Amino acid sequence: IKSLVLLWILKGKSIRENMKEKGVLEEFLKNNRVDPALKYHFNEYNVAYEPISNNLNSFYFGEISIGTPPQNFLVLMDTGSANLWVPSVYCNTAACGNHNRFNPSASSTYTNNGQTFSLYYGSGSLTVMLGYDTVQVSKLCMMQEIGLSQNEPSSPFYYASFDGILGMSYPSAAVGHVGGYTIMQQMLRQGQLSEPIFSFYFSRQPTAQYGGELILGGIDTQMFSGEITWAPVTREAYWQIGIEEFLIGNQATGLCSQGCQAVVDTGTYLLAVPQQYMSTFLQAVGGQEYNGEVSGLVNFGKHLCIKINRYIAVCYQNIVMSKSQLRQPLWIFGDVFLKEYYSVYDMANNRVGFAPSA
Repeated sequence: IKSLVLLWILKGKSIRENMKEKGVLEEFLKNNRVDPALKYHFNEYNVAYEPISNNLNSFYFGEISIGTPPQNFLVLMDTGSANLWVPSVYCNTAACGNHNRFNPSASSTYTNNGQTFSLYYGSGSLTVMLGYDTVQVSKLCMMQEIGLSQNEPSSPFYYASFDGILGMSYPSAAVGHVGGYTIMQQMLRQGQLSEPIFSFYFSRQPTAQYGGELILGGIDTQMFSGEITWAPVTREAYWQIGIEEFLIGNQATGLCSQGCQAVVDTGTYLLAVPQQYMSTFLQAVGGQEYNGEVSGLVNFGKHLCIKINRYIAVCYQNIVMSKSQLRQPLWIFGDVFLKEYYSVYDMANNRVGFAPSA
């Protein structure tokens, strides 16, 4: 029987031959020139688009809801931290009073963790009480650990355009996750995402109504041009990658001759330079230092280029930089960098991808 089946296959005409005999092959090929990449379809229920707003051309934030019934908050989408927190009714400082506050008593799905932690950011710190509740980001919904602020300093949170922060880095960077999961891990565990990937597009000319997109579970090819180039994560805490060279006016500075490390941080607007390199950098570009902290470099006449690897070299003519006060000599690639490049965060392969923004 096997030999008969094989004989039939060998003698039978292919679909292509049959179409050619009937005179329809050429027309079929002409009208069906399909991009082979189109076969890779994301399940529309497992990819979510979260519009991002922008205020004063600085921070980018989106809306989420917490609890049952939902309570809405604007949160900073932050690859430079791992905790989710929002202001709460337990906080009576001016900063909390100026923002939406979560009321656990008004949510039928809230449970209290009972633990209290301090969260530290480059611009300030606060104390939060941990609990669990439903969190909805775009159309994705999951149970998640959340921090409820008990106090917030006025600087910088009083004037912030967002209520809280949604951390998107590795769980090792989180505070209080003892056997717990970050929100990105929960999305994966609960089958919310098609792929273990998320990506950011930041508009070069953001408005209060539209600043870009956060795509959860996929990549939007309309938001970038060319190929995505990948840089491996060198330390799984933040989205940390290596830098091969730092150039000014197409000339290597030698600042990274021994190799440098950088954190890709959507929660920071500036491009931060390690403190030990700042004097050399300012001297090379003719910049000035203000208040010992921030250097405003505007049209200084020389291109500043960061070479992540041989395929990625980001260059600027106008840029604002600040010192990095971290214990390690880390550069920080904030939003001023990410406006130029669409960025992809691959959790399965521990790598960050970059492609020129459309």
